[in-house]
Amino acid sequence: MHRPLVITEDHDLLDDLVRIAAAAGAQLDVAHTPTHARPLWNLASLVAVGDDVADSVAAAAPPARDRVLLVVREPDDPDNWRKCVAVGAQALVALPSGERRLMEEFADAMEPEPRAGVVLCVIGGRGGAGASVLSSCLALKASQERLRTLLIDADPLGGGIDALLGHEESGGARWGDLVAREGRVSSTALQTALPAFGELSVLSFPRREVQPIPAQAMRSVLEAGHRGFDLVVVDLPRHVDPAAAEALVRASTTFLVVTADVRGVLAAAQVLAEITHHTADVRAVVRPGVLDEEVITTSLHIPVAGRLPDHPRLTTTLNHGELPKLGPRTPLGAACASLLRDLLPT
Repeated sequence: MHRPLVITEDHDLLDDLVRIAAAAGAQLDVAHTPTHARPLWNLASLVAVGDDVADSVAAAAPPARDRVLLVVREPDDPDNWRKCVAVGAQALVALPSGERRLMEEFADAMEPEPRAGVVLCVIGGRGGAGASVLSSCLALKASQERLRTLLIDADPLGGGIDALLGHEESGGARWGDLVAREGRVSSTALQTALPAFGELSVLSFPRREVQPIPAQAMRSVLEAGHRGFDLVVVDLPRHVDPAAAEALVRASTTFLVVTADVRGVLAAAQVLAEITHHTADVRAVVRPGVLDEEVITTSLHIPVAGRLPDHPRLTTTLNHGELPKLGPRTPLGAACASLLRDLLPT
């Protein structure tokens, strides 16, 4: 990946740009003249042109490209927009007020090609419905299919989804390390920091007193997940707190796990009434029981995405720290494959 390119003869401006880039974890290529910049113009991940050299850069007539910024000191200078158009910049950034914007631009320029990951939320219609099991199995199945997958535990009182996977002792960051984070989170840094098992990265809670996830922290993690992963699976609490609402707003689909009995459907209807304030595409995943799928569809007025088959030894398997078998010939593996096939673009 090529580094951002800065073109300026203003040493004070260059010092500021180097400092801002360092805060974003980026290194810069620097050119003081358009001639020096020419070999790097098309290769750079981003080009920042100082207003002091804007006219000379425009006179060199570089080829049009995206991700060109004009960096200025005087935001009210009426000549700024003429220079912006002349160098082919898509935006103008004024310093010092635009430092955060510029830092985010530099950080974005250092990211790998974004993956535009799908965000999937999973929530239980009642306690013990199996939402965490479904979340884990979907994430595991996706990672086995070579999809870069992020599994997010959003339930502070759920006991830790890493424990469900038998990896509670694995090193790496937990929510406690991220809750104070404001602004942008690098997807590359997130992948490096989290516990990972093959293509699966897991964000869970620490083994101590846990705090609610701030909405801003969830937003930053989901945005990083969207950029750096193929699939983001969020295991939600049944009470929709601000962090859960952030996830629901960004979800392309939400699976509501419904047990096929009267009390399970009534409880699911209450959860559904709450989550539809935040998201539109909600589909039921049905646990077998005494009620037919048609009754569930009629009662909840949402489509049934699939069934979550009973797995007689699943609890024992998980309590032993073992992962369930999700091969194509197993009922659970086939169910997860079907749900993912309908969810993910081909």
